[in-house]
Amino acid sequence: MLRLIRQNRISKWFSGYGQEAIAVGCALALRSDDYILPTHRNLGVWTTRGVPLKPLFCQLMGKDGGYTKGRDRTFHFGLPDKRIIGMISHMAAMLPVACGLAQAAQYRKDTFLALAFCGDGASREGDFHEALNLAAAWKLPVIFVLENNGYGLSTPTREAMVVEDLADAAAGYGLPGQIVEGNDIAAVMDAVGLAAERARSGKGPTLLEMKTFRVRGHEEASGTKYVAADLIEEWSKKDPVALFSDKLLSEGDMTRDEMDQVRSELDAMVDDAAEYALSQPMVASSAVNELGDVFSKAPSIVDRRSPETTEMRFIDAITDGLRLAMQEDDRIVTMGQDIAGYGGVFKVTQGFSEEFGPDRVRNTPIIESGIVGAALGLAIEGLVPVVEMQYADFITCAFNQIVNNLATTRYRWGTGVNVTIRAPFGGNLGAGPFHSQSVEAWFCHVPGLKVVIPGSPEDAKGLLCAAIKDPNPVLFFEHKFLYRALKGPVPGGYYEIPLGKARVAARGESITIVTYGLGVEWALQEAAARLPSGVSIEVIDLRTLVPLDIDAIVTSVRKTGRLIVLHEATLTGGFGGEIISRVIEAAFEYLDAPPARVAAEDLPVPFSINLEQEIFSARKGLSQAIDNIIEY
Repeated sequence: MLRLIRQNRISKWFSGYGQEAIAVGCALALRSDDYILPTHRNLGVWTTRGVPLKPLFCQLMGKDGGYTKGRDRTFHFGLPDKRIIGMISHMAAMLPVACGLAQAAQYRKDTFLALAFCGDGASREGDFHEALNLAAAWKLPVIFVLENNGYGLSTPTREAMVVEDLADAAAGYGLPGQIVEGNDIAAVMDAVGLAAERARSGKGPTLLEMKTFRVRGHEEASGTKYVAADLIEEWSKKDPVALFSDKLLSEGDMTRDEMDQVRSELDAMVDDAAEYALSQPMVASSAVNELGDVFSKAPSIVDRRSPETTEMRFIDAITDGLRLAMQEDDRIVTMGQDIAGYGGVFKVTQGFSEEFGPDRVRNTPIIESGIVGAALGLAIEGLVPVVEMQYADFITCAFNQIVNNLATTRYRWGTGVNVTIRAPFGGNLGAGPFHSQSVEAWFCHVPGLKVVIPGSPEDAKGLLCAAIKDPNPVLFFEHKFLYRALKGPVPGGYYEIPLGKARVAARGESITIVTYGLGVEWALQEAAARLPSGVSIEVIDLRTLVPLDIDAIVTSVRKTGRLIVLHEATLTGGFGGEIISRVIEAAFEYLDAPPARVAAEDLPVPFSINLEQEIFSARKGLSQAIDNIIEY
């Protein structure tokens, strides 16, 4: 690869030169059913696990025949059949995923484990600490391998932290930390072997700090001018391949001629694979093909609802849906802060721990990012995690895992990610700026995520069952105000409502109001109030923002000729702008008045309920918007 870089035949390469003993030693010390989560410099994991070289080179060069269809680079992918799960560029993000894979082994009472790599720089990231804490608290069968190669790109490790031995971090979480000579393959294998025994025996995780050095640049383009020449010279004498070769020769395990023969065979094999990949065409595709791989195909809808209905509160319908889903499928595991004995802050899961047991209803530490990452690991292993965010506002702490890990996995390397995140959201409760936000539009912008927001108890139950069944990451926003303020008839039995199908909450001829969540109630109230004056309002409850039922919206607008989009979120960048843009593109000639957006003021949500309702809230502007569009 270094030769090809110099020949300008490939564009980028992260070299593991001088660190090979760590990747190879870790892979050799584990069983074939153990998961490994490597990073940039761990090529030895892939070769030791027997990944075929020709498609691997195609992957590294971005050619047709690689493992990601040209959608991601180098080792940013997984090969489940080899039990390898590749990285994303955000450092330490895969450590919580390893916890989820290990949690799956624990849940199934299996004996496989997960080993995850990170660098010394990544050990400063929050996910590193969240993963160590989670693994220790739950005694998960995980091995964390910290490759301390002296630099995070150009910044020396000694300038980024005051401790010399990063293994000391383990003590803070009650797990063993060990320093290992990372350039000695025997030492690596011994340390990993002991950590694996500990993990399989139920004693929990281990942190192994592998001392090594990066004698090449972070990637080849960055060079090594920032590294002292004497350091490179010193560590070059400790090159792991040279050390191992000398050991084989000195102990009589191989002769020089035998070693030269092996090298010659390997050189020929690698050169053949590289030339094959270089001769392959660049990846070609189409928008249809690419878009078709963003989501896994949803299964057929199951509807076993009974004709009898029960008057339920919004929150009770969600509880009923979640309980029935867990009864239907024992792969479903729900996790969140205080959701077990306490039942969650809103009591959605009250009694679940007694019914389903502690393995399926798990209290988590306060580690939103760590738990979403773990959910990804569970999903890769075929379980169906449902994560409860205590408040949707706290979802920001898990933003990276959601938008860069959950959302992209299916498209990048073909593995569906069945993760549902339940997020109580919205205001109208006087809860202030950190417990009242409507953040749904952020996630509508991210390909690979589905966004669901029910507006009635019946829908809350059926949409939640469908979201949990869907083999894609789904954000399920539940309005806190509606929890106990809204009641309605809910069918008995298990049923699913398809994602991407809006409902007509009220029929009318004069104006279309498109909305969701609490906005549905606001719109229905206005529709009822206007009816005596001859203004009939059609209310479209979107139910899901992604996928969006644009056909239902356009059909209604073609009938009424007038459109108001209502949402509780702030105006600028809100989802209402997207809806109006699509309607103008699809049905401009049917509009008898300019479409209007009714949304909250561009402010943080104020704490005072008076300020929230009289100044901030979208509700205050709805009546005037209706008057304006009628008078136009």
